[in-house]
Amino acid sequence: MSPLPNGYGEEPQEPEFSSWNGAPAIAIHPADEVTAQNKHLHTRFAAKHHISPARLFSNRPTCDCPPSSPSDGMRHGQTALQIPIIDCADADLDNASATTISPVFSAMRSRSASSCSTFPPRCRSSGRVEHLSSPWGAPFLLSPKALAETIASKSMAELDALGGLEGLARGLQTDLYAGLCEDLRSTRAASPSLEQHVHGPHQTRVDVYGVNRIPPKRAKGILQLMMIALGDKVLVLLCIVAGVSLFIGLYQSLFQPHLPSQPRTEWVDSLTIMAAVLIVVVTGAVNDYQKEKQFARLVKKTEDRVVEVIRAGKTTEISVFDILVGDILRVAAGSVIPADGVLVTGLSVRCDESSITGESDHITKTPLNTALSRLRVGEVAKDIDPFIISGGKVLKGTGTYLVTGVGVNSLYGRLKMDVTERTEATPLQKKLGGIADRIAVAGVTVSVLLLGVLGIKLLIQIPGSERTFVELVQILLRIFMVSISIIVVAVPEGLPLAVTLALAIGVTRMLKDNNLVRVLSSCETMGNATVVCSDKTGTLTMNKMTVSAGCVGLHGLFDGRGRHLEETNLNPRQGEDGSRSSAQPSMSPAEFQSSVHLQVRNVLVQSISTNSTASEGLVDGTPSFIGSCTEVALLSFARTWLGMRPLHQERANTQVVQTCPFDSKRKYMATVALQANGLYRLYLKGAPEVILQACDRVLCDGILPLAEDATLTPERRHSVLQVVESYCNMSLRTIGFAYKDMSSWPPTDALSNEDDMWQHLLTGMTFLGTLAIHDPLRPEATHAIAQCIQAGVSVRMVTGDNVQTARAIAQECGILTDNGVVMEGWQFRNLDVTEMYDILPNLQVLARSSPEDKKTLVQRLKDLGETVAVTGDGTNDGPALRAADVGFSMGISGTDVAKEASSIVLMDDNFSSIVSAIEWGRSINDAVKKFLHFQLTANITAVTLTFESSVSSDTGESIISPAQLLWINLIMDTLAALALATDPPNASVLQRAPDTKATPLISVTGWKMIVGQAMYQLLVMFILDFKGSDLLKRMRPDDATTLETFVFNTFVWMQLFNLYK
Repeated sequence: MSPLPNGYGEEPQEPEFSSWNGAPAIAIHPADEVTAQNKHLHTRFAAKHHISPARLFSNRPTCDCPPSSPSDGMRHGQTALQIPIIDCADADLDNASATTISPVFSAMRSRSASSCSTFPPRCRSSGRVEHLSSPWGAPFLLSPKALAETIASKSMAELDALGGLEGLARGLQTDLYAGLCEDLRSTRAASPSLEQHVHGPHQTRVDVYGVNRIPPKRAKGILQLMMIALGDKVLVLLCIVAGVSLFIGLYQSLFQPHLPSQPRTEWVDSLTIMAAVLIVVVTGAVNDYQKEKQFARLVKKTEDRVVEVIRAGKTTEISVFDILVGDILRVAAGSVIPADGVLVTGLSVRCDESSITGESDHITKTPLNTALSRLRVGEVAKDIDPFIISGGKVLKGTGTYLVTGVGVNSLYGRLKMDVTERTEATPLQKKLGGIADRIAVAGVTVSVLLLGVLGIKLLIQIPGSERTFVELVQILLRIFMVSISIIVVAVPEGLPLAVTLALAIGVTRMLKDNNLVRVLSSCETMGNATVVCSDKTGTLTMNKMTVSAGCVGLHGLFDGRGRHLEETNLNPRQGEDGSRSSAQPSMSPAEFQSSVHLQVRNVLVQSISTNSTASEGLVDGTPSFIGSCTEVALLSFARTWLGMRPLHQERANTQVVQTCPFDSKRKYMATVALQANGLYRLYLKGAPEVILQACDRVLCDGILPLAEDATLTPERRHSVLQVVESYCNMSLRTIGFAYKDMSSWPPTDALSNEDDMWQHLLTGMTFLGTLAIHDPLRPEATHAIAQCIQAGVSVRMVTGDNVQTARAIAQECGILTDNGVVMEGWQFRNLDVTEMYDILPNLQVLARSSPEDKKTLVQRLKDLGETVAVTGDGTNDGPALRAADVGFSMGISGTDVAKEASSIVLMDDNFSSIVSAIEWGRSINDAVKKFLHFQLTANITAVTLTFESSVSSDTGESIISPAQLLWINLIMDTLAALALATDPPNASVLQRAPDTKATPLISVTGWKMIVGQAMYQLLVMFILDFKGSDLLKRMRPDDATTLETFVFNTFVWMQLFNLYK
């Protein structure tokens, strides 16, 4: 096929790309039409805007960011890879000879064979070309559909054809190190989009690749909800009978003879019934509409979370909804992956993709360029996976990845679009549904019995009756309507509605109290919680950590003001009020730095900066550290008191070769870095008692060089532990540091299992010292715990901190009592089941506990009949959060995995919010019980009164007409449910003990109140029915209509007073 000339009469050239590292060449021939059109548009745009056409095809990302590494200039000088995008289904497979892609590397068998890639390089001129060029000629080279297919098939051959990470970055106009800056089109567009203020300079990218949102399912409108409500079989039957009765009534009114004073109103009752049905339907639809809107807002809130992204070379936090294709995202253990992509950098990254792919095995992720290099040397493709799948969970490691698909173009988004959401009834709704079914059966029985009795009575009266056939039919229809009205009144459809409304309104108000409810049933369950197992850090404390003291080596004691202390005065707060102290005067940061030897200072800085997953970025426009509060406190200390350079400079000058992420089981984190002298240095950070077990030497003092260390004798070990214990007794959190130099990496005697390898390496280390971190107790924590105790809810502290620190905090906030037991995790897990059951009633603090200890504690408490709520923030807390009756995750410090496993998210990580959840849970349960009492009382009264008055009447007429029964149903079901559901919580709910799991919905006292109130109302109704005319002298004895109205109003007012009561 001869190439088409472009607008300037030039023929497009078919670029040839040399192979990498000796791999076979990949020749890609762009489609002729696309090449001509692209070149023509690029040249025209360049002429208009005075830009060299070569710039549009350069390898440099289209952003104004400065080079992020010294090698950028070399990369930017390379030739861009231009690949047109078409649908593989539309490609002409017979013309595949123009393409040579060999070999094909694929972690999974791609749907496209080697002759037809997802990014097909050539098709016939008649083939449909998916061209993404904008009017001014600066296209994104990769289509969202092609990228999505590549990620779904996990085909590395297609990524290899693109040029690996660099090719992807060119095609997506981004930078692998600096991230997104500004799209070229957005910066030069003549007229900005109406949504420019939302997506700013990335509007073009949004138009092409979309946003990271799943389109919400279309909400039901008012008319649709009305049709659903009108679909109730009983209401339909009632409307049909009322319609027939209306026509007969119109016939009677218009064509039957009447006395001169007799009104022609036979049709009024039927029309009134229809109007009442319409009002019931409209009111129910409006309530359902409001409920669905509140739940939709709740779902949107639960899906939102914050992620770390690199943009313009800086790390910042954005909403998961603001992620764009081309972003560089940071991931760490505990993250839930928000978008599809490929790994750029990573250390020990392992993911769980079982919820998306169904594969139960945990997958080790490899950076894409490393994966391609390994494939070229002959490694098995199925063992290499650089693809990051949205919806997966990061179990281990840290890294960055390039986003290639968001929203509906991601794998998780497509799966979610295909899944039909089901709303599962809560336990209380199911329980009330069973009660409603039994009440409905009783109501139908009474209705059928009434229809039978009145029908037989009418048949007996027909002989000798002077009524016409039309009148008899009208009487029969009215009997039928009364019977149906009894069913309408008796069926308590308002019971599930009351729970739904109470939950919908409750979760909205709970959000204002910093409780984000993810599972509706947790609201009602939390009201009956009897035990709360709470974390310490961030929940009971403020999570505002600062290094307030420390000890470098054996003798280098100092406080938060840089003052060197004597061993006899370890309290960093002593002497601040003017009392006698042996500490030296306060020192400036520069003075403190000069007092610590340069080697010691450098190794501490390296240990803090490399042994950390925190990063530097912007928070609300202010430069700060982003990460866990502990790591932020350590980095702030290193920057202020140790003279640490900017974090990105420290890490850029450190060549990390291996990391061991922090794990709550091991209680340490380790990093191996290559030194300038060719040695490898292992940095260790974690719990001091754990770090000391790996050490056989200790630094003597911070003023001496590293070589001036000493053997860690039992006496010196005891001295270090005494310092640690003294800090813990002051409610300080301690972190220990150690290092070790090695001649090679990996070690020659390294074990195949990674965990065993680290255990083998952690020997013969040198202990550097301890830093003590102060995390003040929340001012409201003590009062909140006292409220829990008053409400009959016991509070247990479950923490990974030192036992002395946990004891001090527990005593300060009121958790630990005189009879309380404090225990460490290893002691607890070594108990047998019987011993656990014996000690659980008095166990109040569990320190140095692992996630398994927390899960075991929850299960044993549930075995004892307790309703358990538990808090958790780590990835490994998921099992305990799921095992608990109600799981609380931390909205600020919690990982994404913990949030997904929880029922409620504490948006402020505050224990007082748990008290609010207990209060709202009890209020919801109280509202439902109140409505149940009210509903049963009204049902018993209305059904009994209608049955008795109809049977005793000569005409079979009830003292309460069918229309009035429908109005009563409106009051009892819809309006009463709405009124009770919006009832605000009363402080008195926290002054009583919680209900147990065996407590019935209606207690014995409740039944007494229901029966007593129903008997009182029936007594009044019977008196008015039989003796009303005699008691009311102003009423004419033959004026039955007035009596019926009086009885109806009396009944309604009695229900209103009962509702208020």
